[in-house]
Amino acid sequence: MLEAKDLTKKYEDGMLALDKLNFKVEPGEIFCMFGANGAGKTTAINLFLTFIPPTEGTALIEGIDVTKEPLKSKDYVSFVSENVVLYDNFSAFQNINYFSKLAGKRNLTKNDYAQVFKRVGLQEEAFDMRTKNYSKGMRQKLGIAIAIIKDVPNIILDEPTSGLDPRSGQEFLKLVLELRDQGKSVFISTHDIFRAKFFADRVGFMLKGKLIMMKTSKELEGEDLNQLYIDYMHEQDEAQAGSEVA
Repeated sequence: MLEAKDLTKKYEDGMLALDKLNFKVEPGEIFCMFGANGAGKTTAINLFLTFIPPTEGTALIEGIDVTKEPLKSKDYVSFVSENVVLYDNFSAFQNINYFSKLAGKRNLTKNDYAQVFKRVGLQEEAFDMRTKNYSKGMRQKLGIAIAIIKDVPNIILDEPTSGLDPRSGQEFLKLVLELRDQGKSVFISTHDIFRAKFFADRVGFMLKGKLIMMKTSKELEGEDLNQLYIDYMHEQDEAQAGSEVA
């Protein structure tokens, strides 16, 4: 389970990047967070992963306060960034072997790695290829494979479909649903409203550091999620601008 309690981040220059964010992602649930660049989505992820400290509030992973016990909390979460960082002179096998052992998975075989590569749709000829020759989509698939093989209860994904072609995007959608059905908590920061509406159990809209709306998939039945996002963001932005003028 992932949980944010009044999570707040204010930088030294006075910018309020995150303003009392509250949400919970239960086991077996996919939560998608939408928002324009700068809305606070990546800041929230960075706080969960202890890349930056919170100003106020708490981020919890499996009930563990990530600020107080950062190493322990990382045992229960996997992360895939929009720009996957790999060792470019390593092959896919070498990368996943290194990161798996770093996560404490020391009994996995080359066949285990090959199976997860196939599961994420990485083509077989890329298994032994140096990743410096990978396309962005191939890097994304390998990053997802590394996250999956860690086999933890929580997965955080930042723009996971970035660089994926339509077929790969469809494969990713199927994979995320499988992870949910295995009881994983899945948090996704994304602009990909089209795909998200097919698998999100809940969605949230972020604007200027605030979570301004949250709805379940049942509440969204019959709604055009893309239009709802556009309309809601416009209304909230106008309301905030009006209050600032007043």
